[in-house]
Amino acid sequence: MPDLILANDHCRAAFAAHGAELTSFAAAGREYVWAADPAVWGRHAPVLFPIVGRLPGDTYLHQGQAYTLGQHGFARDQAFAVLRHSATELAFRLTDSADTRANYPFAFALDITYTLRGTALAVRWDVRNPAGAPEELLFSIGAHPAFCCPLRPGQEQFEDYYFEFDHPVTLRRQLLRGGLRTGETAPVLHQQTALPLTYALFADDALVLAHYDFTRLALRAHGSPHFVRLRFDGFPYLGLWTKGPGAAFVCIEPWHGVASPVGPPQELRDKEGILTLGPGQGFAATYEIEIG
Repeated sequence: MPDLILANDHCRAAFAAHGAELTSFAAAGREYVWAADPAVWGRHAPVLFPIVGRLPGDTYLHQGQAYTLGQHGFARDQAFAVLRHSATELAFRLTDSADTRANYPFAFALDITYTLRGTALAVRWDVRNPAGAPEELLFSIGAHPAFCCPLRPGQEQFEDYYFEFDHPVTLRRQLLRGGLRTGETAPVLHQQTALPLTYALFADDALVLAHYDFTRLALRAHGSPHFVRLRFDGFPYLGLWTKGPGAAFVCIEPWHGVASPVGPPQELRDKEGILTLGPGQGFAATYEIEIG
């Protein structure tokens, strides 16, 4: 199926029904979303559902029974149905199936709506536990958009870039081992408004942040007017990541959920960041990507 397009006088965004994934966001001939080079990292902006992060041995328990889920869940590899498509709005839906229930025994409906306004793309998630479902729905959900870094290849280096916060922040990262949280933290910034990007910053995997007090984060380069800015009100976790030396992208990842701790598999309802919906209940969250 060809990419689905949203466009206005300012910019153009493209999406794949496979994973309901944003594949391009461009303005004035400049591409802002990573091209998903399979030799480096073959995704653009996957949706993380029904878990965020990794499970011990890719395994969790539900009512004492063991189930297997790979890192970040299965939604990013599923074919979504298109609910509606206009020039500036596109909505997708994924529902449970025999395939999903084999390793995730819950009924669910996940709607993802993209709305283009000016140079900003709003992303809304609606998760519902269907009325009449036999049990509570346990889930996490997160974003994983990758942005070109540098935005002007040949003119800039990865190290010319920095994250800009909307006020001075003090940050500590949650440390990972094998994709799992160790329970230890390390300092990142102390009352600063900018975090310079280096590949060494990501040598020990993603920067996983919790209990932070900012809702906007921009990717900028010294001496350049171009930027990517994300707004993510109400998200309890944030991931910042790139693949490693030479990868020409960086991810800004607002999450409702986080990786499991090091240790044995645990009951899914006990996993940090898990959300719970009773039958007939729903959950919604929105974040926004602005380019310039």
